[in-house]
Amino acid sequence: MNERAQGQGDGASGTTPQLRLDELLEGLQQHVQQVRGARDRMHTLLDAVLAVGSDLDLEVVLRSIVESAATLVDAQYGALGVLGDEGTIKQFITVGMDEEDVARIGPYPRGEGILGLLIRHPEPLRLANLAEHPASVGFPPGHPPMCSFLGAPVRVRDQIFGNLYLTNKQGAAQFDADDEAVLRTLAAAAGVAIDNARLYEDARRKHRWLAASDELTRGLLSGGDPAEVLESVAATVRELAGADLVTLAVPVGDSGELVVEVASGTQAASLRGLVLPVTTLAAKVYASGETIMSEAVSADPRAEGGSASVVELGPAFLVPLGTRDHVRGVLLVANVPGGPVFSDAVVDMITGFGNQAALTLDVAEHRRDAERMLVLGDRDRIARDLHDLVIQRLFAGALSLQSTLGRVADRPQVGERIQRVVDDLDDTIKVIRSTIYALRESDRARGSGLRARLVTATDRAAEALGFTPALRMTGLLDTDVPAEYAGQLLAVLGEALSNTARHAHATAVDVGVEVGGATLRLRVADDGRGIDPVVTRRSGLANLNRRAEELGGTCTVAANSPSGTVVEWVVPLPALA
Repeated sequence: MNERAQGQGDGASGTTPQLRLDELLEGLQQHVQQVRGARDRMHTLLDAVLAVGSDLDLEVVLRSIVESAATLVDAQYGALGVLGDEGTIKQFITVGMDEEDVARIGPYPRGEGILGLLIRHPEPLRLANLAEHPASVGFPPGHPPMCSFLGAPVRVRDQIFGNLYLTNKQGAAQFDADDEAVLRTLAAAAGVAIDNARLYEDARRKHRWLAASDELTRGLLSGGDPAEVLESVAATVRELAGADLVTLAVPVGDSGELVVEVASGTQAASLRGLVLPVTTLAAKVYASGETIMSEAVSADPRAEGGSASVVELGPAFLVPLGTRDHVRGVLLVANVPGGPVFSDAVVDMITGFGNQAALTLDVAEHRRDAERMLVLGDRDRIARDLHDLVIQRLFAGALSLQSTLGRVADRPQVGERIQRVVDDLDDTIKVIRSTIYALRESDRARGSGLRARLVTATDRAAEALGFTPALRMTGLLDTDVPAEYAGQLLAVLGEALSNTARHAHATAVDVGVEVGGATLRLRVADDGRGIDPVVTRRSGLANLNRRAEELGGTCTVAANSPSGTVVEWVVPLPALA
């Protein structure tokens, strides 16, 4: 009995050390796994730091940061909200969602709820359940469910660049302190990578700006066509800004209205020649010399008419071309709705390029003025020489011949021939005098160009119509249209607008004037009730036809779609001498 009890006691005491050894081995194995997990996580963190710093393209760097953050903390969803000047989110980069999810959710958040809390208090934030926090405002329809949350700010040179947002910890109920420490480390490395990418982008942008300015200067100072140079300016600005549309509007007359001289990009053809009233943002920029920015220019309450009413536009900015004291025009740089907002660096770059372009245009104009003065000086010298030398000699020769007529009175054939020579010399003197007058008058400035007169005509018609017609002017109207043709064109426009006001009951009128291919074209379209087929007496239309026929052209009147009338008046222009 004692031996059995003793044997049982020995067995129990032998088992206890074995259990303790197993527990020690299990604890040691767990510790090894923890060390190994920490080592693997550290390697993953180092790989992530290397990944976000291995590229200099800012967009690539930002997406790499979000992807690395989601991988490091095992989050189902990740996002990086880049902040704008007013403390709202201007760019939102997400991972874990496909394009259908993003489209279903709609516009990206502006910085409310938990996201806004992290913006106002830029410190790491861990939550077990988003919905339970007092600052939570819920999710929009179609948004995937999210529970656990981890956020951390990203600083660039002590400035908050944006915030990292991670949700739905996988494999655990919530994010832990280790996840927070890893995310803070990654955010610090991300700030350095973003700063490097921005510096690189700034350097590239300045290089492109300098190259574009140099090309512009060479083009203008080498005697290039100003119209072609302006087209180049618009295309260059569009490339520098990465924009969908760029327009350049210049003043017409002294009314404060502008006309879109050149356009590059989305639906550019529909904007060229468009007249911008004084109520548009472009006219306000021209008057004030200050830049205007808008996140959705077509929906901006400050804009009344202009390019944004013709083409649907989203983020945009308008900058004056030149200095505040001497604005030559206005540049509109825009993206389509839903496109990215332009950064301050892009706005500053385009503003600087616009100032450089305006300065170069001034220098080129002064150079052309100097060349023109040389030409005018040569013309004056030629006119003086013709008057003082050639005419006087011809006149003296004619007098000499005329004095010999009395000596050959007995020879009528000789006298008749001398008289013909005297008459020819007299005609030659008249031609030379006409040439002298033409040399002195051909380059005198005109009182007002055709463009300004067209704007005045449409503004005057607004009193009878009850609204201002939309006006588009394309081509070199001030230089390629002779005075006679300009007068006929203005008369036809006035007659057409008068007919519309009296009979059409229209709510909108589009006027288009175009010069191209040695042809002058006027198109007046309204949305009124159209021409009544019962009415046969149309004296106004007869006048339009007569004016066209006098210049060898045509005038057609047709129905507009879906309603109204279209008048097209087309005449050929004479060849320039």
